[in-house]
Amino acid sequence: MNASQPAFTRADPDARRRSLIEATARVLGKRGAAGVSVRAICAEAGVSPGLLRHYFTGVSEAMAEAYRWTGQRIAKALEEAVAGAGHEDQRSRVLAYLTASFRPPIASPDQLASYIAFWSLTRSDRAVAAVRAEVYDDYRTRLEVLLTEWRPDLPDARLTAIALTALIDGLWLEFSLGDAPFTPEEAQTLVERSLAALLD
Repeated sequence: MNASQPAFTRADPDARRRSLIEATARVLGKRGAAGVSVRAICAEAGVSPGLLRHYFTGVSEAMAEAYRWTGQRIAKALEEAVAGAGHEDQRSRVLAYLTASFRPPIASPDQLASYIAFWSLTRSDRAVAAVRAEVYDDYRTRLEVLLTEWRPDLPDARLTAIALTALIDGLWLEFSLGDAPFTPEEAQTLVERSLAALLD
């Protein structure tokens, strides 16, 4: 062995914490909220059970951070869709933001399983409920900005964003469950019709 090389390496603390967050999200998706425990998370992450409490106060905080991490991944996918629509056509940017939910990585059985677990916790876990409110607010606020950039004359971008968010949530849930009675292209058509009805 080269004398300049250490005998072992330790994972970066941020990387270790992130791996626990990702493992928590996977356990939630596989087992649901009832199947989450310190032991299950650490087994999924491939670390000793005591390590979780080094980075989190407990399972509740790990689940809340897993929700936040999932929301950030979705937000990144949404922003990539908007960027792909360019900067000139503001209507296309709004549509890209809304319809990205019907394609991977947002529309997937694994994503749905994780979200069902998160939603089931919002009535019983205050930390998870707070993150849910944060994720929802970030999505809706970004949509308001896009709508206002497209239609500065819109009298109430907030209510329009709320209505469109409810539409997307319903379509996304139906589509992610599998065997939806519509295609992603038909979902986009429904979104376009709703935009026309709400903004005209």
